Amino acid sequence: MSVEFEEISILKEIAELLNEGIDTVTVLSGVLKKLLHVTGLKTGWIFLIDETGKHQLAADAALPPALADNHKQRMCQGNCWCVNKYNKQTLNKATNILECKRIEDALDENAGETCGLTHHATVPLRAGNERFGILNVGSPHKTHFEKNELALLESVAYQIGTALKRIKLTQREQENALVAERNRLARDLHDSVNQLLFSLSLTARAGREMTEDENIKQTFDYMKDMAQEALGEMRALIWQLRPQGLENGLISALKSYADLLGLTMESKVTGAASIPGKVEEALWRIGQEALANCKKHAQTKDVSLSFHTSNDGVRFTIKDNGCGFLYNDKLELLSLGLKSMKTRTEALHGEFQLNSIPGRGTVIKIRIPY
Repeated sequence: MSVEFEEISILKEIAELLNEGIDTVTVLSGVLKKLLHVTGLKTGWIFLIDETGKHQLAADAALPPALADNHKQRMCQGNCWCVNKYNKQTLNKATNILECKRIEDALDENAGETCGLTHHATVPLRAGNERFGILNVGSPHKTHFEKNELALLESVAYQIGTALKRIKLTQREQENALVAERNRLARDLHDSVNQLLFSLSLTARAGREMTEDENIKQTFDYMKDMAQEALGEMRALIWQLRPQGLENGLISALKSYADLLGLTMESKVTGAASIPGKVEEALWRIGQEALANCKKHAQTKDVSLSFHTSNDGVRFTIKDNGCGFLYNDKLELLSLGLKSMKTRTEALHGEFQLNSIPGRGTVIKIRIPY
């Protein structure tokens, strides 16, 4: 079999695997194992790197003990030359060859067996101008990759980058479809069950006025109270499914909610990029909680909000100049509301920051990448 035909066969096998998957971790693990199998290389790993430069070990295969021990801690923490070159944007193609700083550190620390692995090739994962991370592959005692090997790795890396972009777009479409379905369900509940409960409440009130029997009056009162209670719960459910006003935008929704609470909210909005539905909903819930906390605890009616969007993330800040409270970021959050805000942020790989000083107010800063 010619070298060219063999490379085409390899790319075809990998392309078929990439086209099947919709889960990032599953796809990357599968394609890495396939790449090692068809090329005869022995080990590899893939880092996904966000716009802040933070890397995540997304897939690995046959790591030596020095890198795999302690739940792969050495791979998940710290910096290395390939990640640094990627973040400095000096890693633009398959590179031959990078000595592995993680392995060198392991050797220096006598951290375990490296099985003869000292070097690896590094390839950026990208699709057009969008970058996702790096692919590293190597073999014991292999210190050099030929040009055709690097070219093949670069082709595979481009396929991986294209697949990652496809998965990202697919997930966004699914999220939008979920939001649309929740909106439809909210409309149906409002137009059917909500109206029936309202009609039942009116009927009970009218029935009470049509009788002089006190027992029957009490029955109608009970029916009316139950209908009102169910109506309130239904409205809360509809609010959860499709927050009133969110269809007009996040800031408009928060402004309406602040008005409902009797707060005065000043807002500053910059940037023109759209944000994914899941991020918008998370910020809406976080904003609700922050405004509710201000109403309950801050002893002020004035709140300011800043909101900045870009192509790779959003920054969201809510601030009040109220009474504030003692806060130590080294201790666990005691407030369920604050815990909820932090959890929602971190679920989207975001950063949650809280600053509060007695007598000087509270600031909550949220940053979420996408």
